[in-house]
Amino acid sequence: MSERFVHRHLPYLLARASHALWRGFEPQVRAAGLNSLEWRVLATLSDSEPVTVGQLALEVLAKQPTVTKSLDRLSAQGWVERLADATDARRARVRLTAEGRRKTAPLLAAADAHQRLRLQALGLQGERDEESLRDALLALVTHAERA
Repeated sequence: MSERFVHRHLPYLLARASHALWRGFEPQVRAAGLNSLEWRVLATLSDSEPVTVGQLALEVLAKQPTVTKSLDRLSAQGWVERLADATDARRARVRLTAEGRRKTAPLLAAADAHQRLRLQALGLQGERDEESLRDALLALVTHAERA
């Protein structure tokens, strides 16, 4: 194994793994007419209650003004809609429309299939292995965000 710092540095390796996984799935997202942020927005909203733009920005790892611009485009396509927040008129909540769910569903299935193939290539087979990897990554995220 290499002795170079970046080949032992976990943040670098995680970023590189993310990039490599994304590169394999990106052509399908592009073919659907979406960029990576739009895909993350749609995927995040696919199984959530309406969320504030600020919360959505946190979840899709982007700045709020950038997310707002993406939401404008996705809204113009009829894939998302903004709703008035019942408790705070200054905030809006965002959710997928029925058309947005139709747009997103095949990509979600393709993302799951792509992920399964990549994990199988590592020898991780079955739900137990996938769940163990997810649990470890979520624990790392939770720990790092608290620190």
